[in-house]
Amino acid sequence: MKTFLKKIVSECPELIINIKASDLIACNLQLIKDLRDEFERQAKEVKPESYLTPDETASFLNVTKTTLWRWAKKNYLNPIEVGGKRRYKMSDIKSLLNDNCNE
Repeated sequence: MKTFLKKIVSECPELIINIKASDLIACNLQLIKDLRDEFERQAKEVKPESYLTPDETASFLNVTKTTLWRWAKKNYLNPIEVGGKRRYKMSDIKSLLNDNCNE
């Protein structure tokens, strides 16, 4: 289905498609589930108490380093200092993901 939609978009970028609101909601819920499953799969591949660099954390969460800085200012996700370098605990990242998935 994804390949079919990509083909339509590439061949007919101006095409207007009507969709029922209930189908749009179902599609969004499936997308959220797929993303949650992917994040959980990625989180399982990393040791529970590993420490990620800001670049690794930003990539893992699909955000910018500026967002990580703002989150630290709001006490949303705080880094720790290890040898004068910032690191993010994987357990804190997993907790953040679990809290957001349960909302």
